[in-house]
Amino acid sequence: MLSPKRVKYRRMQKGRMRGKAYRGSDLNFGDFGLQAVTCGRITARQIEASRVAIARHAKKVGKMFIRIFPDKPVSKKPAETRMGGGKGAPEYWVAVIKPGRILFELEGVTRETATEAFTLAAHKLPVRTKIIYRGETL
Repeated sequence: MLSPKRVKYRRMQKGRMRGKAYRGSDLNFGDFGLQAVTCGRITARQIEASRVAIARHAKKVGKMFIRIFPDKPVSKKPAETRMGGGKGAPEYWVAVIKPGRILFELEGVTRETATEAFTLAAHKLPVRTKIIYRGETL
């Protein structure tokens, strides 16, 4: 499971997801990419499930690049706990995603394989996505 080895502060505020992603919105490593169309928070488990889906479909051909990392802790208080008593303990980690962000990249596979692999991965994610290809502008 992905999570930072150590962080400066254990708890973080929720924040807002406004605007578009300008960083991480271009294909840098592969020929095919899975790009977010809507904003959202992707958990470490969802990233791992998508990674496994892509790896299984692409088999050992090609190379995969994961362009997101869950670096934000989400805290939660236990069920049926009274109000007060401070903020809850960190429960899981998320990556904050804005529209335009590249989530995964593939290289060394055919277009059909990449399309199918990204479709399988997109079903595991809570944000809407589109598949982009190097050299094509929509």
